[in-house]
Amino acid sequence: MVNIAELKTHAGIKELRLAVREFIKEEKENGTFKVMCDASISGFSPEFSKKLAKKGWIGMTIPKKYGGQEKSNLERYVVLEELLSNGAPVSAHWVADRQTAPLLLKFGTEEQKMKYIPSICEGEMYFSIGLSEPNSGSDLASLSTRAVDKGDHWLLNGSKIWTTGAHHSHNILVLCRTSPKNEKNKYEGMSQIIVDLKSPGVTIRPIYLMTGEHEFNEVFFEDVKVPKENLVGVEGNGWQQGLTELAFERSGPDRFLSTYPLLEELIGTIKSDGSDLSDLRDLGSCIASLVTLRKMSLEVASLLEQKKTPNTEAAMVKDLGTQFENQIIHTTRNTISIFPSLDSDKLIEVYAAQSILHSPGFTLRGGTTEILRSIISKGVNISG
Repeated sequence: MVNIAELKTHAGIKELRLAVREFIKEEKENGTFKVMCDASISGFSPEFSKKLAKKGWIGMTIPKKYGGQEKSNLERYVVLEELLSNGAPVSAHWVADRQTAPLLLKFGTEEQKMKYIPSICEGEMYFSIGLSEPNSGSDLASLSTRAVDKGDHWLLNGSKIWTTGAHHSHNILVLCRTSPKNEKNKYEGMSQIIVDLKSPGVTIRPIYLMTGEHEFNEVFFEDVKVPKENLVGVEGNGWQQGLTELAFERSGPDRFLSTYPLLEELIGTIKSDGSDLSDLRDLGSCIASLVTLRKMSLEVASLLEQKKTPNTEAAMVKDLGTQFENQIIHTTRNTISIFPSLDSDKLIEVYAAQSILHSPGFTLRGGTTEILRSIISKGVNISG
């Protein structure tokens, strides 16, 4: 298992962390990006992603054969931690690096690996997630998007919703039915296929946030012809593969560092006011939660490195991470007097506004709170 002490004592890890910090410092000084909360969703910058790729900081755990660096999950974790805590614009490559590349590495054909993974590692190919549907709520088993085998291709019809970054992405990994629903086992008959978002019959419609930002979309598939070789893994095994994908999605530091820039700014503001940090119980609770979540997330990274599928553990990180992200918002508003505004000249008020406006999405993406707790209750064996 990952020893969290390694993050402080391992020479290579310390050097890597310092290198990332120096890179981020230079980028900030050059004005290439502004720190923002929820940057893994909102921070779209192809240029920044390509710079990270040149540093070898995308596809870090991927074998060199496919354009990766063959680094450990611990080293990758350090890079992610520094990028997210600094609110760097990483959304362009985020999904592809976080879950698509590892999923293809585990289930994809050799042709798929060679076609997609090197471009992902170069920061030049972006993927979206095709899971949620307009009329399915959180019950993925009720999905109606269907791919029919037409001999030399799949014919895809249906729709997906909350597809982050689909308007920027090159491809979307779609969970769909490839055989009729089995009432005895509703999870059978699902498959995953890769769809080129420029294919005829694909329509992308924006879903705007309260801020006016365009991050989410609805994606419609109308008689879309998909090459047979775009099937990922085994036909009918899509549900199990999807669980593996969600484990990658739910357990990373992005699940509790979305509002970290606000926490850091809060501490800085209190210090500048001369307040005694030791008397701030709510802030202390935030720090304790952060340390706990970090340890839990590292343990999940260790399980993934052991080729395990920690669905329950990942769900725990995501659920507690959602609570923590909102805890930072509440602590900030209860600790100091601010007026959250995107137009404020005070960073803490800008970060607070960003966090508040994005917070409804915290409980949705990666699985709703109710679904996550259902997974946890089924996966945790409590005796006694």
